[in-house]
Amino acid sequence: LVYSVEDEDTIERITTFWLPYIRQCRGEEHSNPIILVGNKSDLLDFSTMETMMPILNDFAEVETCVECSARTLKNISEMFYYAQKAVLHPTAPVYNPEEKELTPLCKKALTRVFKICDLDNDHLLNDDEVHLFQRKCFNAPLHQQALDDVKSIVKRNITDGVKENALTLKGFLFLHTLFIQRGRHETTWTVMRAFGYDDRLQLTRDFLYPKIMVGSGSTTELTLQGIQFLKMVFNKYDEDSDGCLSPPELQNLFSTCPVMPWGQDVNNTVCTNPNGWITSQVDT
Repeated sequence: LVYSVEDEDTIERITTFWLPYIRQCRGEEHSNPIILVGNKSDLLDFSTMETMMPILNDFAEVETCVECSARTLKNISEMFYYAQKAVLHPTAPVYNPEEKELTPLCKKALTRVFKICDLDNDHLLNDDEVHLFQRKCFNAPLHQQALDDVKSIVKRNITDGVKENALTLKGFLFLHTLFIQRGRHETTWTVMRAFGYDDRLQLTRDFLYPKIMVGSGSTTELTLQGIQFLKMVFNKYDEDSDGCLSPPELQNLFSTCPVMPWGQDVNNTVCTNPNGWITSQVDT
């Protein structure tokens, strides 16, 4: 949204007309990112950025503001950089600047990521789990010194962020809050997309329903690797190691899914213990 830094009327119309008009067209709760671009900066000896700050605070959809000059090309490349960043790594879905914290949807998504990466289900991310997380999201190792530095930052800023030399969920969420506050939105968005989320922080259809091509006259069955994976998941959530999943354990197992995929009727079709709890034989 371009205005002239030398024309107060164009600045005033940002809030009196253009931003309300965009909300009227896109909906009050729209998430389309907007950047304010002050053109003709070569005609002034001072900046109008201070005037723009209240607008950034009042309109969450406004990502940032940049002043430039089409005549001298000052900050033109920066303008396109911020525009690209606003589209690829928008702030509104992941962070609430007024509350200075992650949005509920972002917290929910990151909590799911944490649970998936917590392979031993001890509610902590140890060094090995963090390294696997790093490789999955960024396809690069995290050096031990860098990981130690990260944990030191968490310890200095919040209590209960690190426990037994491992990251807690609280510490994990704090790190992403810190990344965003320091302008590193791409870090959080890279994590989101690695775990199947779209720009609205919803799991994509392709992620939830991957296509399986089955030839005519063919059937499908689990591979040995698939069976081993299901057994690993079962054992992970069988917290009392009794060979079956109690209702709370089953609920916890599917807590990383959008909905509970099984109803009570599933107990009538699989092996259960005397309490009606699903046993590990369901995996095979």
